Amino acid sequence: MLPPILASLLHPFHFMAIALTHLPPTILTALLTGDFRTLLSPSRLRAAWFGRFWAVVGPLVRIHAEPNVIPLLQGRVTHGVVPPPTTTTSSEGQPQPHPPVSGTVLEIGPGSGMWTSLFTPAHLPNIHKVYGIEPNTDIHPLLTTQIAAAGLDHNGKYEIVPVGIEALAESGRVDRESVDCIVTVMCLCSIPEPRRNMAQLYGYLKPGGRWYVYEHVKCFREQGWGMRLYQACLNLVWPQFIGGCEMCRDTGKWLKEAAPWSQVDLHQLDGEAWYFTMPHIIGVLTK
Repeated sequence: MLPPILASLLHPFHFMAIALTHLPPTILTALLTGDFRTLLSPSRLRAAWFGRFWAVVGPLVRIHAEPNVIPLLQGRVTHGVVPPPTTTTSSEGQPQPHPPVSGTVLEIGPGSGMWTSLFTPAHLPNIHKVYGIEPNTDIHPLLTTQIAAAGLDHNGKYEIVPVGIEALAESGRVDRESVDCIVTVMCLCSIPEPRRNMAQLYGYLKPGGRWYVYEHVKCFREQGWGMRLYQACLNLVWPQFIGGCEMCRDTGKWLKEAAPWSQVDLHQLDGEAWYFTMPHIIGVLTK
């Protein structure tokens, strides 16, 4: 068994190797089905490749992230600290830091539906409507399956919007200032023009609306120049293997600067080691 430091440093290479194994079957499927449009388009091929890859690894990623994401969406995370599973509001007699996700929700980048089951009454009982903003149509069949499995296909409770953030306004599917909550879980790493599109998303929140964030980001200054340099070198190849995902985005800073917030509770995830190649931020911003 590898020491934790070495395992963390080598993890990105292992992840990219797994991704690479899904490229040949993606090409073979396109050949066998006569889908030469995909074969001749690098962007379409990468989308199909990433969709196949993420369908396999997404559930594994969820297992590791779920202990952080569920408390976040339930409004129980503050200052980067995730409460223990046994901690409840009733037992402590203290109000929780934030309201849970509720009302009309924008889920950005739902992918294969990794977090779809969290928008059910078992976890979040006061959700009325969810818009899943997912431009990768190759992954829509899996997302649709997860929506049905969660029972969110009735009366259009979960609606897939097949465009990117940059085309959301033009689509006319969601009105500005009509959304109670935005949820971004490990997706802002790959959106185009991140600062511009973060500002665009802010415009969809109602006054008092909340943005729930769990994202991997560039290494923090406290991790040292060596880790920042190592991450930057990895990022030269990482996006080519992982669907355009960028390791070195300063997402927390960009979100805080995207627009005026009435409350910002967005911090580095507490307890992550200095040698993590993909550290996280977690928290809630309120319009």
